[in-house]
Amino acid sequence: MTSHSGGSDDRGPVAEPEPLVCARCGLRAAAPQPTWTLSVEDGARLHHCECCSRENLRAIEGRLDSRWW
Repeated sequence: MTSHSGGSDDRGPVAEPEPLVCARCGLRAAAPQPTWTLSVEDGARLHHCECCSRENLRAIEGRLDSRWW
């Protein structure tokens, strides 16, 4: 059996994940945070930190489809 140089797992450099940025206040987090929320608005994924999520809970709930209630 012949193997290619570099081994079979040679997929190149692994890209660093981009930090999360709160869409409202701009707070940055290096890794996913369990207390942050994610919303999809007009096809764009928006992250919100815990403080902004709590402050805007009613607005977030108001955008949910009625099937969630």
